[in-house]
Amino acid sequence: MQKSILLVEDDKDISELVKNHLGQENFTVLTVFDGEEALALLKKNEVDLILLDLMLPKLSGMEFLKQIRTTRLIPVLIISAKGSDIDKVLGLGFGADDYISKPFSMVELTARVHAAIRRATQYLPLENVSTSVLYFKELSLDFKTFSALVKGKNVQLTSKEFHILKLFMTNKNRVFTKEQIYHFIWEDDYYGNENVINVHIRRLRKKIEEDPSNPQYIRTIWGIGYKLGE
Repeated sequence: MQKSILLVEDDKDISELVKNHLGQENFTVLTVFDGEEALALLKKNEVDLILLDLMLPKLSGMEFLKQIRTTRLIPVLIISAKGSDIDKVLGLGFGADDYISKPFSMVELTARVHAAIRRATQYLPLENVSTSVLYFKELSLDFKTFSALVKGKNVQLTSKEFHILKLFMTNKNRVFTKEQIYHFIWEDDYYGNENVINVHIRRLRKKIEEDPSNPQYIRTIWGIGYKLGE
């Protein structure tokens, strides 16, 4: 089935270039040029991935991202000329799944798009799971609806947060290093990208832990990495 992408980019030359290239890769690409137009389009269309510039007219990429993350789990790949580490952490902290800095190669963009969609639609085959819902203490994770409940209350997760939690809940007795988490979730080589992992773990804890400073679900194993509870 052909996957659809929403491209939010105010530079029309870049937008046209990306649309044409991804079209050749058998993607359907919907293009808009500002954040408000993007919000309006999402109300009427379902997409598999959002490519999002940060510097947008009318509604910034960051504000757009904050708004959609209250209700949607669509994977978001930021494309922006703002390439400092601070901007990357901010973007990922607001719920982006990946980040690519301009100028970028179409080969790299295509690879990241495929990886992001694959992560969002496929189960990580680390252990055999016979049910679509997993439980741990007062936390439940539903693979079919991509939803999480803590004490019966729905928790809004980004695509990356969902898959990190799924990684832990399908491997309850396993300790994961930051390198392993990055490899499984980002499907890329790890180059000491601790900020990316730290941001996602911190935000996930804020959403599922009663006391994030004393986590009961995602435990830190000092000097090694993280594991689920106990």
